[in-house]
This record gives sequence, structure tokens and C-alpha cells, in this order.
Amino acid sequence: MLALRLPAEIENRLAVLAERTGRTKSFYAKQAILTHLEDLEDAYMGESAYYAFKESGEKSIPLEELEKRLGMEN
Repeated sequence: MLALRLPAEIENRLAVLAERTGRTKSFYAKQAILTHLEDLEDAYMGESAYYAFKESGEKSIPLEELEKRLGMEN
């Protein structure tokens, strides 16, 4: 169970949408969360991986070099 407070403007927008479509505000709140949750997870995981890489001291290589190593040069 999750309870959250929304600004009045967003609450009103949800209420109007729910009334117009015959669905609940909870339905649309859940849809919005599901739509963006994966993006948020990816962003935080990417940031964590970036900092771990920076702290490791490993060197990066240019894309062109990676393509050569993988036999993908154009």
C-alpha cells in the first residue's frame, strides 16, 4: 500500500481524467508510475555504474577503437 500527497493541480487533473474515462485516479497513478519506473531505475543504475567505473581507475577507450577490436569498423 502506498499513500502520497499530490499538489492540488495534479489531483484535479487526475480527477478530471478519471471522470472522463470512467477509470479511477489510482489506475492512472499506477500507470504513470509503471511507465516511468523503469526509466528511473535505468538512470540510477547507470549513474552507479559510472561512479564505480570512475573509482576503479580503469581507462576508457574511444568508440572507434572498440569497433576495431570487435571487427566492426566501417
